[in-house]
Amino acid sequence: MNIQEGWENALRNTKVVRSRIKSLMTFEDTKVSYILLSKSSVQKDDTVVRKGDVVISKPSIILPPNIPQLDGFDFEDETGFQSNMLASFLMVRGITMPSFKYNNETFSIDVREKDLEDSIAYYQEKLQRKEDVHTGLLVAPQECWQFSLLIYLCTQAAKNTENDVRNLLKKYQSES
Repeated sequence: MNIQEGWENALRNTKVVRSRIKSLMTFEDTKVSYILLSKSSVQKDDTVVRKGDVVISKPSIILPPNIPQLDGFDFEDETGFQSNMLASFLMVRGITMPSFKYNNETFSIDVREKDLEDSIAYYQEKLQRKEDVHTGLLVAPQECWQFSLLIYLCTQAAKNTENDVRNLLKKYQSES
């Protein structure tokens, strides 16, 4: 699968089942936890469960605008795409990400011997029962999970924009 096919596959098939409820931090790093579910490419009735955290660093003066730093997404390992190739690919399509540093740490990859629908219901109920407002639940194709995770992070940043502007105004008005 080439980069274009991977991107289009992720756009068509990424589903945010349960979004992170807690807002991203305006002036500090934010840890965004996720559970990403995919149909197994080996055993059709199994689900691949990928759990991890992405630390989104607050903007830095040193970073050039609109050039995100993506660490731990394993694009090179699993797809052969270079990180600079990915940034160019997205920019050509008019997609810009805030110039934060995105550091992904996948801490577990398991196979659940249940189908995808059962796994979605299981993790939805589990997150609800724990009243977990920090963890998002996604469904994505296994072969392009990185793109799906980036799509999810962008939705979280976009959802947070109004809150960030309000916090910035408060901060700078109180300093004046």
